Amino acid sequence: MTDRLSRARSTGVLAVLRAATPEAALEASEAIIRGGITGIEVTFSTPDAPAVIRELIVRHGDAAYVGAGTVTTVAQAEAAAEAGAEFLVSPGTLPDLTRAMLATGRVVMTGAMTPTEVMAALELGVDVAKIFPASLGGPSYLGALRGPFPDAPLMPTGGVNPDNLAAWFAAGAVAVGAGGDLANGASIAAGDWADIEQRSARFAAALAVVRG
Repeated sequence: MTDRLSRARSTGVLAVLRAATPEAALEASEAIIRGGITGIEVTFSTPDAPAVIRELIVRHGDAAYVGAGTVTTVAQAEAAAEAGAEFLVSPGTLPDLTRAMLATGRVVMTGAMTPTEVMAALELGVDVAKIFPASLGGPSYLGALRGPFPDAPLMPTGGVNPDNLAAWFAAGAVAVGAGGDLANGASIAAGDWADIEQRSARFAAALAVVRG
């Protein structure tokens, strides 16, 4: 499992990207990568998400860690994998969908919040339990989950920002998902790529501090 998660661990921060058009998604992704964050989770809230994933991989290859988010159907999981997504993320853990995601051979991260949900996800064999919405409990909640699940790969998503990044990793995160504080929806809608790049740079600087 460690080998499967080496890319997620080394990348550290996955930008959860939602955009109104494929073009905006690509522009935002480029700004994020320029800023220093190379993990891009293209959500299926974005039109033609598989095409965006495919294009990012063509442009950046192994220099970026590109996957699909908000995977809620088997068809989406298969389309993302066909496009070359390295990881698949779902907001929840539905057994049939999770099995289909695992069948693609990609790294699978599915949503959980309670201990019961974490157990259900791990029992199905997911690579990472995505603690969502992590903003409800904060780093202290993630740390509390470490009691019964000391070795489980946990990825908080929601409520992650440069100021609390160190606290999330100290609490035991294998990686973090960052949405509005990084891939800011208003800035993407306005085409303010400079702001997106600056947000990414702040996350990259905070991650560098975490890693000493």
